[in-house]
Amino acid sequence: MAFDPVTRTWVGRESPAAVLVPELAGQLVYDESRLRWAAEDFGHVIHHRPRAVLRPGEIADVAAIVEFAAKAGLTVAAHGGGHSTYGQAQTSGGIVIDTAELNLVGGVRADRVTAQAGARWSDVLDTTLAGGCTPAVLTDYLGTSVGGTLSVGGVGGTSHQHGFQVDSVEELSVVTGTGQLVTCSRQQNRRLFDATRAGLGQCGIIVSATLRVIPAAARARRYRLYYFDLTTFLAAQHQLVNQGKFDFLQGQIVLAAPGVWRYLLEAAVYYTPPVAPVDATLLDGLDYHCAEKEIDDIAYREFAHRMAPGEAALRDSGEWNYSHPWLTVLLPTQATATLVGEVLAELTAAELGQSGLVLLYPLRTDRLHTPMTRSPDSQLAWLFGLLRTASVDDPADVAAMTEANRTILDRALACGGVTYPINAVPMSPADWRTHFGPRWRQLQAAKQEFDPHGILTPGYGIGTPPAAQSLKPVH
Repeated sequence: MAFDPVTRTWVGRESPAAVLVPELAGQLVYDESRLRWAAEDFGHVIHHRPRAVLRPGEIADVAAIVEFAAKAGLTVAAHGGGHSTYGQAQTSGGIVIDTAELNLVGGVRADRVTAQAGARWSDVLDTTLAGGCTPAVLTDYLGTSVGGTLSVGGVGGTSHQHGFQVDSVEELSVVTGTGQLVTCSRQQNRRLFDATRAGLGQCGIIVSATLRVIPAAARARRYRLYYFDLTTFLAAQHQLVNQGKFDFLQGQIVLAAPGVWRYLLEAAVYYTPPVAPVDATLLDGLDYHCAEKEIDDIAYREFAHRMAPGEAALRDSGEWNYSHPWLTVLLPTQATATLVGEVLAELTAAELGQSGLVLLYPLRTDRLHTPMTRSPDSQLAWLFGLLRTASVDDPADVAAMTEANRTILDRALACGGVTYPINAVPMSPADWRTHFGPRWRQLQAAKQEFDPHGILTPGYGIGTPPAAQSLKPVH
């Protein structure tokens, strides 16, 4: 299949007929540099090369190119912030839509803000802060795109209070697999709304979202508390979730020496002077190692951008461009201590990588309301993340980390855990059927309805409805 720039037609191998490429406000580009860009992501593990990249000039371009792709028998994937880790936003031989071109953020109206899919969360935050508000949940790294995180869920340090980012979505504009631009919400086109939020791009491409926002505080009082054992660390986090004292809660596990782990609880209270937090009241009963306590007080915006200095350092060192075979799972309370303890006993510094991180913190499952998000059968879901960094230019290191991820994921599933679907793990359609569980039939029915040709977001390897498997180019 090839494009003829003179006639603006796409000619398929299966038929001598041709499909006319639509007129666009933007551009459909084929240059080598752009195709290489579209075959990369933050993981730097998978490299699926498309045939073309759409740089849309307006939302209508996305609808036009998806309709064209359906007729031409081409797959389509949306690429936003490029923070996927295993080719989820790539497509082999299809069309990648560069949603970064769609990055407008509207002003705050009442308790709502509307942002196009390619807008970074940093842009959304700056806009909402100008109106005295903030998104209820922000990802740790604000360079991710709105469309990207809403397609998987979107988790952050306030998720124990407010759920995932998708739980704050009021309305979406979505391009379906037939090229229809549809507005959907809880009141309108509900099936599409439920299938698109955390639906991994299987039923539609998000092009804009209206989000609920909350009042923003001026400052953040941050507490970094250290623990020497996993049991006490988990108990402290469990206590804080039950008490609801803190707006922000996360935990990290740090390798202090070979085989020796230290546990860092990071919590924050948002406030606006003259009212201020009382440290003694907030820290009462947490049983942390007092000698290593750290407390700082910074502007809320600075706290939200707390990853920026680390990103700059990793870019300067070059490690930002290393491979990142990440794994994130959600564990039930009853299995967390045992599984995490076993994984840590086996994990070495080399297996985590030079700038790798281990995350462990709780979410309340009663705050997770979006149908396609999955959580364990437990009052708390413990997010356990191995954010690995592979050695530079070492395929064997990447392969070993990916294989280890699969082993840990299987162990997590066996004890009642679920995957948070951003991982560097090969997943079969059967694996995805297990992941979506009771929602699998709902997702498949929605895909048959909204993506009948099975062209959207193939990078997950979820599979397509039976009718789509025999699709031939339509001319």
